[in-house]
Amino acid sequence: MSLPAPGTDAWLAQVREDIIDPDRPIVDPHHHLWHGVGGRTRYLLADLWSDTGAGHAIEKTVFIECRANYRTDGPDHLKPLGETEFVAGIARASRDGGGGAIIAGFVGHTDLRLGANLDDTLKMHVDAAQGLFRGIRHAGARDPHPEALSIPGRGAEGLYADADFRAGVARLGKHGYTYDTWHYHHQNAAFADLARAVRDTTLVLDHFGTPLGVGIYAGQREAIFDAWKRDIETIAKCPNVVAKLGGLAMPDNGFGWDKRARPATSDELVAAQGRYYHHAIQCFGPNRCMFESNFPVDRRSLPYGAYWNAMKKIAARYSADEQHAMFNSTATRVYKL
Repeated sequence: MSLPAPGTDAWLAQVREDIIDPDRPIVDPHHHLWHGVGGRTRYLLADLWSDTGAGHAIEKTVFIECRANYRTDGPDHLKPLGETEFVAGIARASRDGGGGAIIAGFVGHTDLRLGANLDDTLKMHVDAAQGLFRGIRHAGARDPHPEALSIPGRGAEGLYADADFRAGVARLGKHGYTYDTWHYHHQNAAFADLARAVRDTTLVLDHFGTPLGVGIYAGQREAIFDAWKRDIETIAKCPNVVAKLGGLAMPDNGFGWDKRARPATSDELVAAQGRYYHHAIQCFGPNRCMFESNFPVDRRSLPYGAYWNAMKKIAARYSADEQHAMFNSTATRVYKL
């Protein structure tokens, strides 16, 4: 008999945990949705609700762009509007019934180097998102060895230093929108430079700056962790940056849970990754931190319920107000939910 494949329902079902603190209200500020095409396993509203309804009190969520359902024709800079329209329809269904978590915010994608065309493009996203638009993620993730990565970034070389890009990030702030990013650990210094240059825009650092652990980075975890700690301290000195704490269970982080016969448990996550969480919380403070599931990407390593159990175990050392910030109020404030 063949073993269930990592990330499948049968594989995830091998780990069942009692839900810790089930009544704690949670905002999940980072998840994706997509059809089952291009090698992706389908993850739509029913799948999201299956996860968010598994025992934790997930009240609201924020969708983050993932190149889903782009338009197939028209100008390239307008093709991401297909994703905005796609998510707006699913979000409307989440509000209209079913009793599941409500998709309460949307972070889309456009090329922030559009210059004079940026304002018009942002307005199109605002209109298409039907009241959900909160910001843009134009990710900077780029690695010289993308062949080793299961999710190689598409960022342009030197993106964070590009004058047109910085002007676009600044433009987001003038309109009251956020800038989400995703990049790798060796790009943290460049991101800090961006944050210092665009002080009037709220920048959201996704996934801890993605400390890599595969390819040429395999076997270097401690050296990378030490450099990462210093970079996080530097980034946290920029008051316009807030941190999303999650996404460390992506395969490219190198913990290997996506290759096992059984998924990780909450205790395993805490043991392997707790130090990243506590360092980021120490540097940013709970009011600039928000826990994020990064599902369904991290679904390849552990169940949704186990992830939030791990967060509750990590958060236990902090005060009630600090816990509420990381589970709920930071995301509510930053994304105006």
